[in-house]
Amino acid sequence: MYTYMNIYMHAYVNAGYICSMSLPVINRDLERQHLLALASSGKRNMALVTGRRRIGKTFLLTNMWKERPFFYFTAANTTGRANRRQLIEDFARHSKQDLRAEDYPTWRTVFREILRGLSQPSVIILDEFQYLAVGEQGLQEVASELNAVWEQPTDSPVLLVLSGSALTTMVALAAGGSPLYGRFNYQTVLKPFNHYYAKELSGLSKNKEAAIMYACFGGTPRYLAAYDNTISLRQNIERSLLSPQGEVRQLIETSLEQEEGLRDVGSYRAILDAVAGGLTERNAIAQRAGLDNDAGLRRRLSKLIELDYLNARQNFGAKPNAAIRYELADLAFRFQSYFTVRNRSQLDRLGPEIVYGEVVGPQLGTYVGKAFELIVRESLNKLGGTKDLPLLSELGTWEGADRNKNSIEIDLVARTFDGRTVTGEVKWNDKPVGPSLHTKHLVKLEALASSGHKWAKDALRPDAVRIYVSANGFKGNWDFEGKQVLLKLEDLYV
Repeated sequence: MYTYMNIYMHAYVNAGYICSMSLPVINRDLERQHLLALASSGKRNMALVTGRRRIGKTFLLTNMWKERPFFYFTAANTTGRANRRQLIEDFARHSKQDLRAEDYPTWRTVFREILRGLSQPSVIILDEFQYLAVGEQGLQEVASELNAVWEQPTDSPVLLVLSGSALTTMVALAAGGSPLYGRFNYQTVLKPFNHYYAKELSGLSKNKEAAIMYACFGGTPRYLAAYDNTISLRQNIERSLLSPQGEVRQLIETSLEQEEGLRDVGSYRAILDAVAGGLTERNAIAQRAGLDNDAGLRRRLSKLIELDYLNARQNFGAKPNAAIRYELADLAFRFQSYFTVRNRSQLDRLGPEIVYGEVVGPQLGTYVGKAFELIVRESLNKLGGTKDLPLLSELGTWEGADRNKNSIEIDLVARTFDGRTVTGEVKWNDKPVGPSLHTKHLVKLEALASSGHKWAKDALRPDAVRIYVSANGFKGNWDFEGKQVLLKLEDLYV
């Protein structure tokens, strides 16, 4: 079967000069629309495409142009001089010109040749642009040379795409004070796939299996590329996630080392390990990680959020200065911390098949249940305005205690654009859910309302909306006063 892995690897076969064959690109519709419009404008345009490693930048930029000619170059983590030579050699092959690297001793001469050497409207992609120089200062000097050439008048239409995985360094190219400030006609940061597109990429047909797969493999395209839909879900988990030689396990274990711009990687990994261990607040994370709770820790946390390794959240309706809670954003990392790290010695000693049967299988439902809440939140943002669902202006959760110190968790708390309050419950269950879920939900809202939470009082008003999500459907009479929206798993995959 021609899997996404085949497609993913094919993108690199002709990387270097030109590939006119276009392969299917999943999702990324907005990015494609913008880039194709710029390429077809008949003008000279510049775009900036960034994103963490393995997010699919190269695949997108080498497989979206249909029959449009393009020149693609990926820089290597080497010297600027070596990259200049390779760029000229690759462009010579692309343009079928006799170009000699020694005739282009500066970046200005290289950029001038590439931009003027086009015989027709084209696309130029300079991937891993951050490698063209050492450090941010060196890259700014390269950007200055590019800007000097870009300022020269010309009638040749071209789309120049700068791409790279060093997020902070690449985004700085468009910031004030950069030589390229104001030059970019379009900027985007690629994000992981949501559950819907993860299912499409994997080729799975059953929604329940796709939801479990997403909870384990997450939305990073490179991790999903390892999924083999010719074998069972259990075999995929054992081979890719649990086995010491597992492809995704090894990618996760080395992911931080592969991220550009991260210094002192050990401290970042210690933070992730602390959060994976259930610590959600900054002071507790600092103590477990052996770090000071200072500006340095805040910068590291912000960087991990920027790279989509962490989420930061507050309770719905919390004051701006309320405590921030952190959680692992990458579901593959969640799986790794929940199962692989905790059972590393058993996996080495007994093997993935036995550990799955004895540990992972019995606990998988509980684990997927928490990930299912993320799937539901993604769906509500995607489906707002359809299926009787209102458009939401903000969406969150609430977790804490009422005035009697009883622990309470509300899976969904939201506000509509017209000011109504939305609350709800999410259940990853084996059997249909009965109307007692609604009754219990109202009891929790009443306890929180009497504890002084205004949003809970609003959630008890006649115009409030309740959303209940059950993976296995519903049973009984749900004809209660007010607006109830009932969603099954199938409703989340449309």
